Amino acid sequence: MRFKDYYDVLGVKPDASNDEIKSAYRKLARKFHPDVSKEKNAEDRFKDINEAFEALKDPERRAAFDQLRAGGYRPGDEVRPHGPFGAGGGGFEFDLGGDGGGQFSDFFESLFGRMRGGPRRSAGASMGEVRASIEIDLESAYRGGKQRISVQGARGVRTLEVKIPAGIQSGKTIRLAGQGNMGADGEPGDLLLEVKIRPHPVFALDGKDVTVNVALAPWEAALGAKVAVPTLAGEVELSIPAGSQSGRKMRLKGRGMPGKEAGDQFVVLQIQAPVPVTDADRAAYEALRAQFAGFKPRG
Repeated sequence: MRFKDYYDVLGVKPDASNDEIKSAYRKLARKFHPDVSKEKNAEDRFKDINEAFEALKDPERRAAFDQLRAGGYRPGDEVRPHGPFGAGGGGFEFDLGGDGGGQFSDFFESLFGRMRGGPRRSAGASMGEVRASIEIDLESAYRGGKQRISVQGARGVRTLEVKIPAGIQSGKTIRLAGQGNMGADGEPGDLLLEVKIRPHPVFALDGKDVTVNVALAPWEAALGAKVAVPTLAGEVELSIPAGSQSGRKMRLKGRGMPGKEAGDQFVVLQIQAPVPVTDADRAAYEALRAQFAGFKPRG
């Protein structure tokens, strides 16, 4: 199989911090998200970006990749990885169906296949209980539904259907009764799946609250406007008060994650000034400067 340089995919240096990696991922994910991108091969690029982020966001995975990369491999080189998470060994391997599974390359799965939802033996392991984790996208966490996972373990390969409750949060556990290992008493234990929600290219999640940045033209902020704002349930129209400043936070009550007490969505206004290109553009800015000669943006 062919070596992939995940640092190149995200456009970061090998010594990039976790925050730099996360920032690069979010920027690229917004640019190449298939639902909004006009870029050529956006879907393939989006998959590569997600794969690179999955490899580098976890310290153990990143260390294993760095160890392989230190061998002098470059993109396109033929390689047979033998890292700590390579093929072999026991335990479970999870593959989420739908949007969650089948999205990573053979190279990734050869290195980290056992890490995707790899099990952690719990105190109840003697009774056959197994703990593992699965990752879902924010939309799936919002709306809930069913996802299929394939499980490979001591009981062979099985396909299970997992019910995702609407509004579930990261860190919550879904219990699949009787789907763990066989216990010492001859009865199957439970499979406990800890849910992890992937970072989203548009929305930021904080508990049950959701935050989104919305760009405004200067005249929309100055004069007021009605703009379309994305939410997890679809677009809504938001009235922007005249005289709004960049960074202003507006609340859409109940538009966050659903539940007994629904979260809110916060809209952060970001004023974007157009770049003057023509003489007429520059003349317009000159007139604006003259009109607001007394304005002191820095106090």
